[in-house]
Order: sequence, then C-alpha cells, then structure tokens
Amino acid sequence: MASGWLGPQGLLSWLCVLLMAETASGTRSLSMGTPQFPVAGVGGIPMVDVLWLLYLFLVLGVTAAKFFCPNLSAIATTLKLSHNVAGVTFLAFGNGAPDIFSALVAFSDPRTASLAIGALFGAGVLVTTVVAGGIAILRPFEAASRPFLRDIAFYMTAVFLTFMALYLGRVTLAWALACLGLYVFYVLTVVLCTWIYQWQRRRSLVFSTPGTPELLSDSDEDHMSSNTNSYDYGDEYRPLFSYQETTLQTLARALNPLDYRRWRSQSVSWRVLKVLKLPVEFLLLLTVPVVDPDKDDRNWNRPLNCLHLVVSPLVVVLTLQSGAYGLYEIGGLLPVWAVVVIAGTGLASVTFFATSNRNPPRLHWLFAFLGFLTSALWINAAATEVVNILRSLGVVFQLSNTVLGLTLLAWGNSIGDAFSDFTLARQGYPRMAFSACFGGIIFNMLVGVGLGCLLQMARGSAEVKLEPDGLLGWVLAGALGLSLAFSLVTVPLQCFQLSKAYGICLLLFYTTFLVVALLTEFGVIHLKTV
Repeated sequence: MASGWLGPQGLLSWLCVLLMAETASGTRSLSMGTPQFPVAGVGGIPMVDVLWLLYLFLVLGVTAAKFFCPNLSAIATTLKLSHNVAGVTFLAFGNGAPDIFSALVAFSDPRTASLAIGALFGAGVLVTTVVAGGIAILRPFEAASRPFLRDIAFYMTAVFLTFMALYLGRVTLAWALACLGLYVFYVLTVVLCTWIYQWQRRRSLVFSTPGTPELLSDSDEDHMSSNTNSYDYGDEYRPLFSYQETTLQTLARALNPLDYRRWRSQSVSWRVLKVLKLPVEFLLLLTVPVVDPDKDDRNWNRPLNCLHLVVSPLVVVLTLQSGAYGLYEIGGLLPVWAVVVIAGTGLASVTFFATSNRNPPRLHWLFAFLGFLTSALWINAAATEVVNILRSLGVVFQLSNTVLGLTLLAWGNSIGDAFSDFTLARQGYPRMAFSACFGGIIFNMLVGVGLGCLLQMARGSAEVKLEPDGLLGWVLAGALGLSLAFSLVTVPLQCFQLSKAYGICLLLFYTTFLVVALLTEFGVIHLKTV
C-alpha cells in the first residue's frame, strides 16, 4: 500500500515539520510583540527543544507504525478476534497510541491536564475537518449511513461528557468509569450492528441466489481484506544457490534497518527521512520483538528473538516509573534489573538450543505480547518527554497548555492518521478512511481521558482537578461540537453523498477555528469583565 506514496509522504512530512517550526517561532513573536529573546532562544535552549520535539514525534510514529501496530495485529489474529472487534479495540489503540500515551502522561499532573484536553480536542477538530474534508476533496463518495450516524452520535456523547467535566472543573471516579463504560458499550454496539448487517445480507442472498450465499460472501470478504504487502519483491532477489548463514550473520541482517535495494530506488527526501529514522529503528529492532502472522516464519529470527528475551524485559523494568522498580534491591542483595537479566539469559539459552533457525517454536506468539508491552513503554517514554518539552516551550513562549495541545501536539500526533487516511482515499477506499476519522477518535477521547484520570486516582487522588485556560477551553470544546453538528446535519441533507464542496467547507471551518483560537490566546478576543 505504501509503495506508491513514499515520495509524497517524505515531502509532506518535511512540510509539516517546517510548518510546526514556523508556528513555534510565529507564536513567540505574536505573544510578545517585539522579540525579547535572541533568535535561538535563551541560550539556544528553545530551538534545541523544538528540534528534539520534532524528532520525538518521528520516534512516536516509527514505534507505533512498525512495532506497536504489527504486534497488536498479531495478538488479534492469535486470539481469533473478528475484524470489527479488533478494529475498535486493538487496532484503534495502535492508531491512537501517541494520543493515548500523551494524554496519560499529561493527566498525571494537574498543571498539564489542560494540555491533554487541548490535544484530544484539537486532534478531534483536525481529523473531523481537515482529514475528513481532504478525503471528500480527493475522492467524492457516498458515506455508509448507519455507521456514520452511529459513530458521530457516540462521539458527540463523548464530547458532551468531557465538556461537563471542564464545566465542573473536576473528574470523579464515577465519571472516569462512565467514559470507559461508554467505550465498552460502543464496542458492543459495533459488534451487534455488524452481526445484524451480516445476518440481513445473508438472508437477502438466500432469497436472491439460493445455494450460493456463502460463496458470494467469501468473495466480498476477500476483496475487502486483500490489502497485503504486494510490493514485497523479496522472492525476485532470492539467490539461486542458498548458503548457510552463521548466527552472527543472521543477527546482523536482522538488526540492519536499511534495505540497500530500496534505498537506491527512492527519492532524496525519503533518504533524508530514512537517515533520521535509522537510530530509532535500530534501537527498536534490538529491544522490541515483532510477530508477523502473514509470513510463513512469522518473523522468527532465532538469535535476535533470544536476545529479545534478555533485552526486552530489561527495558520494561528500566522504563517503569523512570527505573524506580528496576533499581529496587531484593533482600538488599541484587537489584531487580540484575535478576531480570539472569532470568532472561537462562530462558534465552534454553530457547536457543531447543529451537531451529527455520521453524518458529509453538509458543512464538508470546513474543507478540512482549513486543506489545515493550513498544508501549517506549511510546510512553517518548510521550513523557514530549509533554515536558511542551511545558517548557509554553513557559518560554508564554503560551497556555491548551494552545500547545491543540496545535503542536495535535498536529504531530495526527500526521500519521492523515497520511494513512488520504492514502486509503486515493486507492479507492474513501468510505473506510472517512469512517476511521470518527471511529478512531472516539477511542482517543473516551479511553484517553477516562483511563488517564483513573490512573491518577489510583495513586491516591480522590478526584482529578481540571484547570481550563479560560475562554480558550470553551472555544475548543465549542468548535469540536459545532464541527460534529455540522457534519450530522449536512451529510444526511446531501443523502450521504459527500462532495468536494463539503470538503472545502470543512477546511474553511478549521481555518476559522484556528484563527479564533489564536486570537483568543493572544487576548484579541476576550470576555468583558463587569
């Protein structure tokens, strides 16, 4: 799927990077009138922070796309979950991983809770206007009526719950459980609606073409699920005479993130982006196992997977609570990290001598859970650093957490969703891409806010205090509600035929919202005090 747009993706990635950097510098000049700091910031720290922030967004994208999501897919396949259940649970978690972990980290401190609200609401406005409008402009189509109405109704309910929390200024245990319960109800509704639709379709096929409903259904299912890696031409480069690799050669090949054949055929922008990704990909290959159910060997690599049994648990204990658990000494003798290394080495030795290079072991699927946990903790560590940098940039540029969330954090976390949805639309799946705009953001809103507040309460807090940034918080919540209401009214009026005019209206809506939000942040728009 990605072979046709690697060049444009790299170009658009750099465009987004330049746009965010320009936004950061522009907001500084607007908020202060005349620059009070040198161009590089105070001692050069803000510029370094901005560059590091952009690189962290790259880390989040690589980790989620190449390590987190594949392991989630493998887990869903292993547990034999249906496509609908996997889509609204595991795969939704994979697509929204940066947003979820950023929200969990931000809610850990009451001073940055508004950053999470701004990011979730800002990403919601961005996805439901810019991304959805771009899909309609790229390829006008007819939306599926029932899924659209179902998703937008649940999304508006989630926005209303968050709006009430902002109004009350606090989140209670009952409210957090209500958010998580609403998402569980949404999953059950999706499953039930899918089952009813399939039952009605089978019944209609029985009456129309007796004796062949299953054949027709299978062909349609194959058509919908034929999105495989057809651009993998590894068989063409397979040598005529095979030779036996040594263990070190097999390990070195598995840890090499660069495909030299692909490197020669790509554009300059792709190569520059790949160079930036190389350190991240090498570190993740070393620490995160990936299980691929679509391959015959399920991505089994004996020396590397044995190494993962030592390194991955070590990463887990050293990243939990900033390594506090890993440094805890058992009986005052050995720290936890040393015990993990000893146990992992023993397990890796047994696995190495009990398996072969060609055939994966029967319990190889357990590596998917290990990779899921390790990649999740890497994403959490990167998200923690993102939130800390945004807090420092907010102090330097005198910006509120809310405006940082709805701009830099929301844009950075939504770049991947925009690329994937636009690609689906160009390849002839605009309905699927449009549904993802609303279905995926429901998970981010309900689970991100609900689980983040619930984890904060588990640390001893009776409730989570929310400190909205004055009028800007209400502008953000109102804009998201208005964008959903606009689609809820206009899409049925168009008989669910989404045209380019509808897409242009959504883009104009987001532009207006962004201008109003920035004018509110800089005090041009304000409430009169009596």
